[in-house]
Amino acid sequence: MLQGFVQVALTLAILVATAPLLGRYMARVFLGQSTWLDKIARPLESLIFAGSGITKHPSMGATQYVSAVLISNLVMGFFVFLILMFQGSLPLNPTGLAAPSWDLALHTTISFVTNTNQQHYSGETTYTYFSQAGALGFLMFTSAATGIAVAIAFIRGLSGQAIGNFYQDLVLSITRILLPISLVGAILLLVAGVPETLAGPAQVTTLEGATQWIARGPVAHFEIIKELGENGGGFFGINSAHPFENPNNFANLLETVIMMVIPAGLIITYGIMAGNPKQGWLIFWMVFILYGILIAIAAVGEFQGNPLINQILGETQPNLEGKEVRFGWVLTALWAVSTTGTMCGAVNGMHDSLMPPGGFVTLSDLFLQIIWGGQGTGTAYLFVFLILTVFLTGLMVGRTPEFLGRKIEKREIVLASLILLIHPIAILIPTAITLAFPDTLAGISNPGFHGISQVAYEYASAAANNGSGFEGLADNTLWWNLSASFSLIAGRYVPIVALIFLADGMARKQPVPETSGTLHTDTTLFTGITAGAIIILGALTFLPILVLGPVAEAFNLV
Repeated sequence: MLQGFVQVALTLAILVATAPLLGRYMARVFLGQSTWLDKIARPLESLIFAGSGITKHPSMGATQYVSAVLISNLVMGFFVFLILMFQGSLPLNPTGLAAPSWDLALHTTISFVTNTNQQHYSGETTYTYFSQAGALGFLMFTSAATGIAVAIAFIRGLSGQAIGNFYQDLVLSITRILLPISLVGAILLLVAGVPETLAGPAQVTTLEGATQWIARGPVAHFEIIKELGENGGGFFGINSAHPFENPNNFANLLETVIMMVIPAGLIITYGIMAGNPKQGWLIFWMVFILYGILIAIAAVGEFQGNPLINQILGETQPNLEGKEVRFGWVLTALWAVSTTGTMCGAVNGMHDSLMPPGGFVTLSDLFLQIIWGGQGTGTAYLFVFLILTVFLTGLMVGRTPEFLGRKIEKREIVLASLILLIHPIAILIPTAITLAFPDTLAGISNPGFHGISQVAYEYASAAANNGSGFEGLADNTLWWNLSASFSLIAGRYVPIVALIFLADGMARKQPVPETSGTLHTDTTLFTGITAGAIIILGALTFLPILVLGPVAEAFNLV
């Protein structure tokens, strides 16, 4: 157990060392300051701007910004859908795969364009190299860049600046952040043993003399943006539990850190861009502490094992069911908390096999969306909770709430409430409908309380733009593909629209002079109140489904 927690401590130490460095770098990029990549990136950006017709416009208004996000995502999704439907006639198809069903192709397209990558298929048997690397891999970059651009626009608006130009921030997110890190990361994964080839499956003869085909493909560059962009969609069906995606402990460490470094760094970016680094660090440590607590809960649950199995063995044994022996119980628990906290969704073990504490933690991550949060948008959720906490504390002392020198009024609270309320709507309503027809709709493989968790997890994963699952559901059906698509769209675009209008409204407000009665939000006390508000609001919204799922399952095992 001690060795396991030493491994966790090492991972967290690397995160604490690297995230602030990237956070400061991202702040320089979006503040228009010089960086070491200028000489390489600027010619490429000029070529992209010239070829696409993008010019350095003044900042967009909220309506123009939202239109740019929605239209660009719609166009990209349309072309990717066509590629998937016609993949049988396109190149790089060594195994002769035909087109998937229209509803699966639609769900896959929506899933990847929303930065979710929820998969109702196995990649190596469903989509060609061209579909995976050319279409889905393209969306891994653009969907992640969309989230970063929206987060930067939100940060600007909160601090009183114009929200900026979506297309410029989209391009900068790719050329200055995602692409450079991906190039270096892909090379490291190649060195670690991850394949990168356009050759078809390898034919081998087993010890019994039978012929076996081993799937492979252009995995390394796909894998790195999968983690860095918090995409999570695996090239292979078993995702990062597959030795070609995650071959050893070095690759596992790299992929664990890389999935957290951008959302963690964006908190530091916020503090710099808002002119209040202290508040950025306080929020960073608040999330870090919550993250550490959740890791401990999940890891202890896996270490204690299954009580029913322990009774048979006569001793306590860690839960190794659903684990890769390369990583064991502790690194699987760490990965599970990290991937659901960051909305990455990649898995290096089967979440369906987690003990109830692990199921409780992963579901809680998906419900809260702030540990560390989704690519860009998760950072924005943190500040929505800050705004609500300012409002609540302002009511307590009878003062008009203010945040970063601007008043929080009815419009801001309505938009903030919409952002937080759409999440339970996109989860609980389709969950209730599905559970009402367990035989015809749900496709549950585990009866009882765990089956409730399976269904709730699938919709929570879709609404949170995460993509992981309590696998075991028969989810490649018309109902699951279409109902999950609703949660994907609602969970992604309703909050983005509300965030942009909230940010634009804050940017247009006149600053309020600071007085002796001004509530300072860059204090340890206020940060602690914010953490309490996050936990209380999350508990009030989702406690019933947690009690019916993992909590009841835990008591059922005793």
